Parts: sequence; structure tokens; C-alpha cells
Amino acid sequence: MHVRASVEGLRQRNLLSVSSSALMVVSRQVLHQIERHFISFHKIDSLLNHHFHSPQFQTSSSTMAQAECDGTTTAEVNIPVPDEKTASQEAAESGKRKSDEAAEEETSGHSKRRRGAGGKKPRPGERYIPPPQKRNPGVSFSQEHFDETSYYFEGGLRKVHPYYFDFKTYCKGRWIGKSLMEVFKSEFRTESIEYYQMAVKEGRIRLNEKPVEDLSLVLRNNDHMKNTVHRHEPPVVGRPLEVLVDDGEVLVVNKPASIPVHPCGRFRHNTVIFILGKERGVSELHTVHRLDRLTSGVLLFARTLETSQKLDKLVRDRQLEKEYVCRVEGDFPEGEMTCELPILVVSFKIGLCRVDPKGKESRTVFQKISFNGKTSVVRCLPLTGRTHQIRVHLQYLGFPILNDPIYGSSAWGPNRGKGGVPEKSTKELLQALVEEHRSPESLHLLDILDDGIERAVAKNKQSEKMHLLDSPSELNRSGESHLSDTQVQACSGETVEEAGQGCMDPNGNGTSSPKTQANTNANQTEPNQKSPPEVRDHLCSECKLVRPDPTEKELIMYLHALRYKGPDFEYSTPLPEWAEEDWVETG
Repeated sequence: MHVRASVEGLRQRNLLSVSSSALMVVSRQVLHQIERHFISFHKIDSLLNHHFHSPQFQTSSSTMAQAECDGTTTAEVNIPVPDEKTASQEAAESGKRKSDEAAEEETSGHSKRRRGAGGKKPRPGERYIPPPQKRNPGVSFSQEHFDETSYYFEGGLRKVHPYYFDFKTYCKGRWIGKSLMEVFKSEFRTESIEYYQMAVKEGRIRLNEKPVEDLSLVLRNNDHMKNTVHRHEPPVVGRPLEVLVDDGEVLVVNKPASIPVHPCGRFRHNTVIFILGKERGVSELHTVHRLDRLTSGVLLFARTLETSQKLDKLVRDRQLEKEYVCRVEGDFPEGEMTCELPILVVSFKIGLCRVDPKGKESRTVFQKISFNGKTSVVRCLPLTGRTHQIRVHLQYLGFPILNDPIYGSSAWGPNRGKGGVPEKSTKELLQALVEEHRSPESLHLLDILDDGIERAVAKNKQSEKMHLLDSPSELNRSGESHLSDTQVQACSGETVEEAGQGCMDPNGNGTSSPKTQANTNANQTEPNQKSPPEVRDHLCSECKLVRPDPTEKELIMYLHALRYKGPDFEYSTPLPEWAEEDWVETG
């Protein structure tokens, strides 16, 4: 009720013949009391008389009747009030009543919830959506994750036995109000709609822990989705992961090329984090910096939060000196050369960069070490830490790194990006890069994120020259198979239905289905370990394909992190074999 408006209305109807100046001097305290207690007309009379001692505030029942006829309701003007109490007493009682009500609401389970928190009682005909669970802000993998599957070694490569895995995600804002069918058609096109329909029939797609029965189901905020897939990981080089230092504060490794630092895209077990956990029992590491997947060399992890914070500060304050070595095409100029050109990320989705005046300040110092008649070994000192900084600056100078699948690619045009001359638009360049690496396997050699190539993979999938297996007993070209004995049962229809289910999210996290975890007690580092007889999943498209193993040239880029130095430490590796002066590329 707006008492100020009511008082003004009474004055206009000659019920209160008080001047405007008199009303203005009415204390805010009096009006506050009027508003707070919804005082009746007689109460207004007594209060105003108390302050003004004016007979003009006398009222009559006839004027009240007239006010009602004029449209002012009884609720607005004449609300019954209890016996008079002091303001402090009423405030105390009001506070008490509110607290009691809050306690009753909390006890009865009907307390107010945050907007969008979910968990509300559904209306008739509505789906129940449980409230979202709190997420762990840190990423920590345990033995449960490491035991999802196991490795085997073949042809100099480290391979992962395919395994069942639950991709998980909450409904994204852009999905709300759309059906599962629409979302799968627009954002998850690596598989056909027929695949998702069959997955629904087998209970592999779940919403809020319940199997989805129809893809026409419309998504709502806080829906939690799972998609159980038969997961295949690309192979990486089979060289062991050498630990340089492990003193309880830091863990330093010499990372081989082709192995990602942490799970991303199609890689999970074939990552440094998982190899350390599976083979050395090391977990809860703090990543200090990262190396591109195709880059080798010194990689630091902090063992404790305190050490992590210390190293992070050194990185921010640029007190961590980094030295790289690379092999580039052509004869690099003699002497020291500094490149101070700004670098701009032109595609965040795939992490593609180029020299551009609108970019961020970047500075790299280069110095030639040797030349073998075709290629040069160059020492690189990045003084800033931009994405792909060394690779972009060398491309601009006209000396791209040997085997660089992005910045050494002919997709840039005849000059391959030399001098920063844009021979193609960003869109044309991206299309050319995808076209050059047509197969899904080759696309992942670019370090392109999964969501950046989903559509490219779908577009190229039908045009690839890939061999379909006609029966589960056929082997791949190497004569070896891909699944462990313990996964034979896991591939049966019954176990598939029991394995956890969900909706695929390229950036989401997930877990391996507990009933399909492979036995990892075998020696995982034995070079002669062979893959067991192959068992396929009848819905898995990867199981129907035979891919040739990648060559060493496809897995190695000639860029190596040689040394990391701080105020009181220094970690380094020997020069890689390809950095020797007399090294000659073969194949």
C-alpha cells in the first residue's frame, strides 16, 4: 500500500485540508510509521494532530464513505491494526516472526532457491531436473581413471586399447529449448542421426541419469547428459617418458614429441599426466607450463600448491628463462637476430596465430647453431610467452620449422606466410589446412581442438579412402588387434547397456564405465607387449576402419625445449638427435 499516495488523495478530496508546505514538514519518521503499520484513517488523524495540533485533521464516517465511492478501497485506507505497541517492540516481533517463518520453510523443505538452481518440484507433466552438483575447480586424476584401460606397444608406437567412456556435460545455454535431435544434428555431426537413434535404443544416452527414450526430448536448463562411447585414441611415439628430477617439490620430465601434456580432444591415456599416473603412480601434479603436442623437451610440474604458486609467479614476472632449439628449412642468417613483431590469435577455436599489428607484443631472439646444406639448427630464446610464438616468428622470417604441420604448410600460399603477407583470408586458410589434412587422424596432428574440426571431420569422413572390416575376426594392416581380453565381455550388448551413458561434449569431462575397465596389472612398458584378439563394438564407426600407423615424420616436429632456468634452479636435456650438426633427414 502506498500511504503517501493515499494521504495525498485524501487531501485532494478535502478530507485533509493541509497545505503542501505543511505536508513537506511532516517528518519522514511519521510517514515511515504510517507506511510500516498500515495505519487506519483514525490513526493518521491522531499522529498528525500529535505533530500539528490542528483541528483540520478531524474526520467523519461520511467522508470515509465518500472516499469509498470515489474508488479508494478499504484495503488502501482502513486496514485494521492491532493494539498500539512501540516501534521497537513491533520490529522485534516482526523479526522474530520472519526468522520463525524462515526456519519453518527450511524445515519443510520449501525454502527459497537460487534462480536457475534447479531441483524445484515439477509441475504436472514436467520433467524433474535435479539441481546441478558442485564441480571440483581443479582437475585431479586418480587410480580409478588410470585403470580405465591399458597400453600396448607396436611398431615403435604406444597404443591404447579401446575402452568405453562416458562423456558428460550440463546443457549449454544455446541448447535450451532445442531437442536432442536438433543438438546432435547441429553440433555432433561426426556421427549420423541413425547412430544416435541406435545408441538411444541401447541405453547409451542418458539424461539426468535416466535413459533417453526419444531424441525429440526438449532440453532444459541444468539437464545433465551422458553419452557412452567406444573410445579410440591415436597412437604416440613409444619412447619412454624420462624423469629428469623428482625431489618432492618439482617433477621434471623430458617429454617426447607427439604426446600431449594433459587430456584433450581424442587424447586421454596417451598423455603425460596419464602415463606418469599409470606407470609411476604419480598424481595430483600442478602444471606450470605446457608444450605443444608435437614439441619435445623439458616439462615442469609442481608437486605442491606452494611450489606451483612460486613457479607461477616466476612465469608472470618473466624470471623464468627458456631456451629452445629447432631445425628450420634453409640457411638461417649468421649472428643474432631478434624478432619483435606482434602476434594475433586469428582463430581461438583451433589456436591459429599470425603476425599482425593488432596482436600482442612478442619478442624472440634467434641464433644459428649449424647448417647441413639443407636445413639449419637454430637456438631460440622467447622473451615473451605468446601462443606458437617461435613457430610464428620463424614463419614470418621465411624459415619455418621442419615438419611444422601448420606454419610450414603450403596452405598459406606460395610464400607460406613469409613476411606476414596475407595471401588468404582466415576462413580460406582454415579450409585449406583442413583440406591438406583430410583424414580425422591427420587433422589431430594439427593440434586442432575437437570442436574446431567436428564439422571438418564429418565433411571429409565420406570422402576418405578407408577400408571397412567385414567381420570381427579381421586384423588391421599390421596383423595385430586392438582390444584386451578383458574387454571381450565389455563389448557385448548386455554390458554396453549397463555401462554409464550420456551426451557427448568435446570439451566435457567423463569417466570410463566401471564395468568395462580393463585389467592393467600387466607390465605396461614392455616393448614386446602385443595386442590381444580384436573385439569390436557394433555401433562404433572407428571399429569399422583400418588406419595406417602414422610415420615418425607425422609425429615429430623439430622443436625442442632445451633448458628452463630460474633464479635458483636450472633444468636441461641433451640435444636431440636431429639437432646434431651432421644429421640428415631420411624418408
